[in-house]
Amino acid sequence: MAVRIPTDFRRVIVAASVGNVIEWYDFYIFGSLAAVLSVKFFEKSHPVAALLSTIALFTAGFLIRPLGAFLFGWMGDRIGRKYTFLITLSGMGLGTGAIGLIPTYESIGLTAAFVLFGLRMIQGLCLGGEYGGAITYVAEHVPDERRGYYTGWLQTSPTIGIVVSLAVIIVTRTYFGNQAFEQGGWRVPFLISFLLVAIAIYIRFRLQETPIFQEIKAKGQMTKNPWKEAFLSANIKYVGIASIVVIGEGVVWYSGQFWALYFLQQVSKVDPLTSAYIVGGALLIATPTLILFGWLSDIIGRKPVILAGFVLAAVTYYPLYSWLGAVTQPGNINYAIAVFIVAILVSYVGMVYGPIGAFLAEYFPGTIRYTSVSVPYHIGNGWGGGLVPFITTAAFQATGSLGNALIYPIAVPAVCFVLCLFLMPETRKISIWEPMATKAAS
Repeated sequence: MAVRIPTDFRRVIVAASVGNVIEWYDFYIFGSLAAVLSVKFFEKSHPVAALLSTIALFTAGFLIRPLGAFLFGWMGDRIGRKYTFLITLSGMGLGTGAIGLIPTYESIGLTAAFVLFGLRMIQGLCLGGEYGGAITYVAEHVPDERRGYYTGWLQTSPTIGIVVSLAVIIVTRTYFGNQAFEQGGWRVPFLISFLLVAIAIYIRFRLQETPIFQEIKAKGQMTKNPWKEAFLSANIKYVGIASIVVIGEGVVWYSGQFWALYFLQQVSKVDPLTSAYIVGGALLIATPTLILFGWLSDIIGRKPVILAGFVLAAVTYYPLYSWLGAVTQPGNINYAIAVFIVAILVSYVGMVYGPIGAFLAEYFPGTIRYTSVSVPYHIGNGWGGGLVPFITTAAFQATGSLGNALIYPIAVPAVCFVLCLFLMPETRKISIWEPMATKAAS
């Protein structure tokens, strides 16, 4: 007998999304302020090395995310979805807020960088457990035939998190002025995290456990060892395929959203406030594409929408970034065209990221869904996507060539397209409301 679909799933989506927005705000505020942090926590005499060191710390937070997915995925499948992502949200907020409190390199020397590294690791671990919980929680509340559309709303939360981080930076920079902001005002965006997380915890604490997990628990069908069932069984093949899909998605995501900001600041030499306006405006315009393509995947399937995003990114990144560089020369910036170009880049993110939550939730059974969704997601986004800022920036700094900087963002989606063409299954017609439902690929 199928589990009854709840009627309050819209409230669930809003509550999960609010927490997710704040968690991603916490994670991205670090990257958005990389240029400032580099001179606060590293030796100033080598600015390029200091910047790359800061970006390396930003990247390290991505690389540790699969470990967080591994640990919190087990907790989510054994204890429950709700309390696990309450723990991850709390850890992320405390880790981010604490960055606003630690002394700088000028006060305590290299110790400042080590403390910053430790807090970044806490961020990465907690984020590793967040997404699997949020997407599983939402997917286990919404109807099968509209899962792409409703999870697409949740998928807007990382993008909105970036917008919120940029908005906070714009407001604080404007309020303090550039000099005061770089002296001490930069701490304010981190400290705001304490308040935001308190609000999100209050909202999430009022949620109930998912009906699917409640039924699994009531019927005594809970897995005793999520790690064994997810990684030491036939399921490991599906984890591998899902990881390939998400690696391509992750590279498109960070190449289209996050490296656009780095490109404007480090390649085109646009000042931080102006680049924040350009990227923030483009994100506001293009964020609805995440919902649009999630909805489209309910109609034509997850696979064709995601693969189309891979192809478009691989084929058009070089001309689009070349065009962006041409219209953002110092003293001669075409704001409308710059926003338009970044909006195109973000629309590719909508194609690959909008349907991915529905795909992952449908691809794995409920007993090990939290673990099985979390690990490939954070391998793909944490390792594949997380390396984008460091590899592209390092390649450009070393060679001065845009073409060399874009080799990784172009090659990965192209390779993933070819592999996914043969390996990726279509999951659109799978019902997760049937207890112990099996995958189409099994």
